[in-house]
Amino acid sequence: MPVTARAFWIVAAGQGELRDEILQDSPGLAITTLASGISRGTEALVFAGRVPPSQYATMRAPLMDGDFPFPVKYGYSAVGRTAAGQRVFVLHPHQDRFIAPAAMCIPVPDRVPTLRAVLAANMETALNILWDAQPLLGERILVIGAGVVGLLAAFLCAQIPATRVTLVDIDPSRAALAEAFGCRFALPDAAPAEQELVIHTSASEAGLRLALDRAASEARIVEASWFGDRTPGLPLGEAFHQRRLRLISSQVGTVAPAMRARRSYGDRMAQALELLDDPRLDALVQSRTSFEDLPERMADLLSGGLCHVVTYGET
Repeated sequence: MPVTARAFWIVAAGQGELRDEILQDSPGLAITTLASGISRGTEALVFAGRVPPSQYATMRAPLMDGDFPFPVKYGYSAVGRTAAGQRVFVLHPHQDRFIAPAAMCIPVPDRVPTLRAVLAANMETALNILWDAQPLLGERILVIGAGVVGLLAAFLCAQIPATRVTLVDIDPSRAALAEAFGCRFALPDAAPAEQELVIHTSASEAGLRLALDRAASEARIVEASWFGDRTPGLPLGEAFHQRRLRLISSQVGTVAPAMRARRSYGDRMAQALELLDDPRLDALVQSRTSFEDLPERMADLLSGGLCHVVTYGET
């Protein structure tokens, strides 16, 4: 018998709907979705139709459907259960049932609860950032932007012995999270100078300018934001050259060069799931929304906060 699934589609700027579809009989594992995470930064740009045409091919998620700008079925943080009862993480859009290639279904460790496991895509990004940044023991590290990716990057950096990690954000309420993750916190004006590694995740021109201003001589600045169709202006004609700063782009679409010869995409995702074995990370899961309510709630969910989880019944 054909199996009918329901999926969330973005049909116009700021407008989504649930659509029925028949699951095709194809090789792969049949997955019943337990929860999916909303990756707020990227999904907000997709929801608003702000993916630049030059990036249509690059921005395709592995198992998305449709075409940019609309209609498109987009997302990449699903946790589901196979017919055999195993929980898996899959880079799949928001959908209650789906079939995915077995190689893309990464087992979720038993000790990582389902709601925390939806952070795997964000943790994979943070892991890739650190592989690009190559932080050193004892470094002064500044992370600008306390969204989910910035918080996870700071969380990982703070576990490196003797590092001094400062998390910067315009929202003072993020100070408690920074402290829980072993980091200091500062508002932008109070961000410390002479930082040897700066990781920028705020997707704002002001944040990137702050990164350049607070970097020490010969520091590494890792740009992990995606600006979509915006073009930030930077003061590269001031002290940028005199201080011999290095500006490094980090993007999760490819494994960082430092590990590319030794880690596959599946290896990287499996490592990200293992790194979620820490109850402190539950604080990043900020709200739950029923899949049935997603069309009415998506605009609000994308307007702020940390990780918003879509639930599908059993979790």
